[in-house]
Amino acid sequence: MATQYEQHGQYGQYERHEQRHSEYDEYGRRGGERRRRLPAGLREPLTARHWGELLYVLLGLPIGVVLFSFAVTMLSLGAGLLVTFLGIPVLAAGLAACRGFGALERARARGLLGLEVADPEPLRVRAGGGAMAWMGAVLKNGTSWRNVLYAVLQLPWAVFSFGVAVTVWSFGWSMLTYPLWFWLFPMYGGQGGLQLYGDEQHSVYLDNPFEITVTALVGLLITLATPWIVRALTTVDRLLVHGLLGPSSLGARVVELESDRGVVVDTAAADLRRIERDLHDGAQARLVALAMDLGLAKEKLREDPQAAARMVNEAHGEVKTALQELRDLARGIHPAVLTDRGLDAALSAVASRCVVPVRVEVDLVERPAPAIEGIAYFTVSELLQNISKHSGARSAAVDVWRVEERLMLQVVDDGVGGAGASGGGSGLAGLAGRLDAVDGILVVDSPVGGPTRVTAELPWRAEGV
Repeated sequence: MATQYEQHGQYGQYERHEQRHSEYDEYGRRGGERRRRLPAGLREPLTARHWGELLYVLLGLPIGVVLFSFAVTMLSLGAGLLVTFLGIPVLAAGLAACRGFGALERARARGLLGLEVADPEPLRVRAGGGAMAWMGAVLKNGTSWRNVLYAVLQLPWAVFSFGVAVTVWSFGWSMLTYPLWFWLFPMYGGQGGLQLYGDEQHSVYLDNPFEITVTALVGLLITLATPWIVRALTTVDRLLVHGLLGPSSLGARVVELESDRGVVVDTAAADLRRIERDLHDGAQARLVALAMDLGLAKEKLREDPQAAARMVNEAHGEVKTALQELRDLARGIHPAVLTDRGLDAALSAVASRCVVPVRVEVDLVERPAPAIEGIAYFTVSELLQNISKHSGARSAAVDVWRVEERLMLQVVDDGVGGAGASGGGSGLAGLAGRLDAVDGILVVDSPVGGPTRVTAELPWRAEGV
C-alpha cells in the first residue's frame, strides 16, 4: 500500500508540475500576443534588427579607419616603389590583403545586416606560373581594385553615419529617460534641471512637470525615429558592400556563359553518341544483314529461283524497316515538318505518336528563330515521351504562346504525378540544364497523385534575326 501511495503522490506531483508548465506556457503565449499586438513602430527600437544595424554603424568607424589607412599606405608605398621591382610585390600584397578585408566585411554585413552577398569570382592563376603569375592575376583582377575602392570610400561614409547615429540615438534616449535623472543637476536660485538657456539677465531650466513630460515625449519621438534613420544609413552600406565586395555582373555573366558552354558541348557530344549508337545498332546492322541476304539470293538465283525470290522479298521488307529507322533518326535530329511548316504541325505530329490523346494549341503570330524553334520542339517531344513511359495519364495537353520577349511552353497531363527536375540523373534535370544553357527556365509542378504541369520558358528571337 505504501508503494501505491508513493506512486500516487509522485503521480500527483507530476500532474501539478505539468499544470504549472501549462500555466507558464499560457502566460508566455499571452505575453507574446501582447508583444505582437504592440505596433511595429513602438517595437522597433527594441528589436534585434535595430541593434544589429546600430552595432554595424558603430563598428564601421574603427574598421573604416583601419581599412583606409592600410589601403592608402600600401598603394602609396607600392606606387612609390614601382621604379624598382619591389613595387609590384607590395602592390600585389596590398590588393590581396584588401580582398581578405573584403571577405571579413561581407561576413560582418551578413551577421549584422542579414545581407547575403555571394563571394566574387576567384583568382585565375595560370598553372605552373609561380609567384609572378599570382601577382599578375591579383593586379589584373577587377575584384581586387573594387575592394580597394571600398576601403577608400567606406571611411568618409562611416564618419558621417557614425556621427548621425550616435547623436540621434544618445539624444533620443537621454531625453526619453530625462524624468529619471534630471534631479542630478544642481539647484541654482531655487531652480534645477537641464539648463536650456542662461545669461546674466535670466535662465531657462527644464524643471517643472510639464517641461519634463514634454522633454520625455520629444525623446520618445526621436527614439522611435532612430531605427529608421539608422536603417537609412545602413542602406548605403548595403549598396557599398553589394556593389564593391560582391561578384561583378560581368564576371558572373562570364562564369554563367562558361557553364552554359560546357552544357552545350556535353549535350552535343551526347547527341552525337546517340546518333552513332542508333545508326550502328539499327539501320547499319539492317543494311549489313540486307547485303548478306542479297548476296545469298544472288548465289541461289540459278540453283533455286523460288528460294532466291523469297530471300529477295524478305530483303525488301528489311529495306522498308531500315528506311523507317532512318526516317525516325532524321526526325530525331531535325524533322523536315518543323522546317517546312513550323511548330504547330511538328508538335501535332509528335502528339499523334503519343500513347494518350494530346491536345495541341500553338498561338504564335510569327515563327521564332530556327534554334529556339528546335529547342522548343525537342522539349515538348521529350516531355511527351515521359508521359507515354511514366505518367500513367489518360490525356495530355500542349500549349505554346508568346509573352513579350519569351516563348512559353506548357505540357499538362492527368497522370500519377511525382515528377521532379531536382534529381541529377533524371531526364527532367537534363532538360532543365539544356534550357538553362540558352537562358531558359523549366518549372515542374507535379504533386503526388497528379496532375503534372511542366512549364518551359525560352528567350524569343524572331526568324531571320
